[in-house]
Amino acid sequence: MGRYVIRRLLQMIPVFIGATLLIFLMVNVMGDPIAGLCGDKQCDPATAAQLRQEYNLDKPVWQQYLSYMGKVFTGDFGTAFNGQPVTELMASSFPVTIRLTIVAILFEIVIGISLGVVTGLRRGRPVDTGVLLLTLVVISVPTFVTGLLLQLLLGVEWGWIRPSVSPDATFGELIVPGLVLASVSLAYVTRLTRTSIAENRRSDYVRTAVAKGLPRRRVITRHLLRNSLIPVITFIGTDIGALMGGAIVTERIFNIHGVGFQLYQGIVRQNTQTVVGFVTILVLVFLVANLLVDLLYAVLDPRIRYA
Repeated sequence: MGRYVIRRLLQMIPVFIGATLLIFLMVNVMGDPIAGLCGDKQCDPATAAQLRQEYNLDKPVWQQYLSYMGKVFTGDFGTAFNGQPVTELMASSFPVTIRLTIVAILFEIVIGISLGVVTGLRRGRPVDTGVLLLTLVVISVPTFVTGLLLQLLLGVEWGWIRPSVSPDATFGELIVPGLVLASVSLAYVTRLTRTSIAENRRSDYVRTAVAKGLPRRRVITRHLLRNSLIPVITFIGTDIGALMGGAIVTERIFNIHGVGFQLYQGIVRQNTQTVVGFVTILVLVFLVANLLVDLLYAVLDPRIRYA
């Protein structure tokens, strides 16, 4: 296991460099970032030259990337065009999005897996058909429609929640936004768990456990569920980074100043330092989440061993 972890950590290095390089190149071809700093009027040549020199935009892209990565490894993610360090923006936005992601993941685990187990054990029955139709509707409806509808009904019409989240963004305020953020993934977790449960239910080891006279609850939890959760854990693990990076729509609807909000502002204002800095952290989140998922395989299925 130890050698496997070291090997995976070494594999993460070229993946991290390649992903950040790709993002850096993509962001730098979005347009001229200096053009948006002077408002509607065009910057005069002297001011534009000074700004390019200040933000290292007068150098070739490969030199900008090497200079940026050298600063990243020292904890310096640069300065936004408004003069605020990117690390300060991260310190204020990442905790909010992490709380939102935790709420969303809990919805996926509790509701998604529970519904998947119930429908997998009752495949072909009315409850299975009803849940499948419901998840299909959830997948078909865009997230912004679900968010605006819940905001209108629960916040404006019925007054059960605040239409917009306060700057503190407590867990209580993030329940509805977390449900909106997790809605599509929750539906996929339900369908994936259902399919895995239904397939493994016919496996030989399950039949053997039943033939031995083991209690039904123990057969489901100790044998059937553990093996069936491997593809589900894979999906949820990769979904952590997707939820954090894809929270732009949800955070815009509920006025949450998290990672999605900062990314949106950075893209609109062509603030390359902000966008590249936040995406760099999200790349690390993806890599660490995938590593943890691989390590969980051995916990869920004892047959899996890493050389």
